[in-house]
Amino acid sequence: MTDRRFDGRVAVVTGGARGLGLAYAQLLASLGARVLINDNGSSVAGSGSDDGPAEEAARGLRAAGYDAAACTQSVATPEGGNAIIEAALDHFGKVDILIHNAGNNRYGALETLSYEDFRAVLDVHLLGAFHVARPAFEHMVRGSYGRVVLTGSIGGLYSMAGVANYAVSKSGMIGLNNIIAIEGATHGIKSNLILPGAVTRMAEGLDISQYPPMGPDLVAPVVGWLAHESCSVTGEMYVSMGGRVARAFITETKGKYRPTWTIDQVAQDIDAIGSRDELWTFHPAEGGFAEHMARSFALVKAEAVG
Repeated sequence: MTDRRFDGRVAVVTGGARGLGLAYAQLLASLGARVLINDNGSSVAGSGSDDGPAEEAARGLRAAGYDAAACTQSVATPEGGNAIIEAALDHFGKVDILIHNAGNNRYGALETLSYEDFRAVLDVHLLGAFHVARPAFEHMVRGSYGRVVLTGSIGGLYSMAGVANYAVSKSGMIGLNNIIAIEGATHGIKSNLILPGAVTRMAEGLDISQYPPMGPDLVAPVVGWLAHESCSVTGEMYVSMGGRVARAFITETKGKYRPTWTIDQVAQDIDAIGSRDELWTFHPAEGGFAEHMARSFALVKAEAVG
């Protein structure tokens, strides 16, 4: 049993009726949080809707003695996102924690992927994140407190064939996470990305015969800590897969300076440009943008003088 509890906190979990989302909701509720389970009950492809899963999940939590409510609005529209946050306010009076877990998937090679299938995935993952984070952030600012956990993926870092829509959604989540962390810093708001690996409905059609145990219960504690008031990090990305927890981050090489460049010089220096002998890593929520500019300018000045 942990001493880290969520008594008095209100959590909104999108995609919270099944899989990872349900594991998050169950953990937070068991530790004292009041939880709004949002799920429109759609298929893995994002089609259709069913009030049953969210209502059943909320009933299950209440039957266990926890405080929970259901909301079946879709994150895919601004109106749906606003309605989800309003539902939490109506039921519980505030929003302290937002976990955006809702997702869908539509496979297709880039050369044949339809705009409809591309947009349908962005609407739920990336735009869905904005649709709920925007109104939740406003209320968190007023309350001078908040914890946001967005769902990224190693598919957004490294990608694989056949899921351009998913890759774009998850890589775009990095920028949104950075902004929430940066703009929330003076308001007691922290935001981080979870990059989870778990066997859920989203794994349908994949060969998982060689996978190690990868239940949602292995990811939930990481999300629980990121959602807790004691969380000490913000603007970061954490991988959780099969029991391995790791931090992921973006880095760059020191590179090569020339006062002027030609195409041939780029070709000549490409190995030096890409050399990993010296790597630069900047933290988004700790002045990373400004530090990047400052170090780049300092290098240019030093090389020019030297």
